[in-house]
Amino acid sequence: MELKLTKPICFFDLETTGTNVARDRIVEISILKIFPNGNKESKTWLVNPEMEIPQEVVAVHGISNEKVASAPTFKQLSKEIYKMIRDSDLAGYNSDRFDIPLLAEEMLRAEVDFDLKNSVSVDVQTIFHKMEKRTLEAAYKFYCDKELKAAHSAAADTNATYEVLLAQLDRYPDLENDIKKLSEFTTRKQSLDFAGFIGKDEDGTPIFTFGKHKGKKVDDILEKEPGYFGWIINADFPLYTKKVLTQIKLSKINNKLL
Repeated sequence: MELKLTKPICFFDLETTGTNVARDRIVEISILKIFPNGNKESKTWLVNPEMEIPQEVVAVHGISNEKVASAPTFKQLSKEIYKMIRDSDLAGYNSDRFDIPLLAEEMLRAEVDFDLKNSVSVDVQTIFHKMEKRTLEAAYKFYCDKELKAAHSAAADTNATYEVLLAQLDRYPDLENDIKKLSEFTTRKQSLDFAGFIGKDEDGTPIFTFGKHKGKKVDDILEKEPGYFGWIINADFPLYTKKVLTQIKLSKINNKLL
């Protein structure tokens, strides 16, 4: 089985300082780029997160503070990484909820205007959970009949995720070998920001998906409670969420001026 591609797709995995999308940083990133003609390109970078890696996290992925001390920062790597993925769709394991939002934060901190307007994403974990409900190690064993050695290293997890997707396509005849269809299948909910704080209602209107205004239209809240915008901008929300909210606010202002 080979993926049917109309454009490249980048499978990627991050090892990080923790699981907080807004605050934590990347310590390792691995990308496996698959081209429509079947060619492959892969790269792995160690990254200096410019912050302490907690020992309990080091125990999981094995990347110590000493190991990344002389590595380049994400900002130094950002242009090279972006050049590799900018023309591609994205895929990963739990990527829609974690890897893509965190990657977007790092890109924005590096002043790279990262978005997925012209791309789609496929979360292989969602396919697995909808079909079998297991972990990546179990998925690799179940679909590929292999033991996942060096789990929690970005390169091992990235290649395992790619192999699992190919095996999933072989196993499930109803799973269409089309990246856009796979993206639709793995999308948990419609959201305008990667972290899922701003969603869309049935009419496609932006709504808040959290807190006291959950389910309410963003435009209505910004009109009735202008201080809510300032609170989000100054609070510990992801940079991409703030960017999307600012775009909505500016669009509303521009519409009033027309």
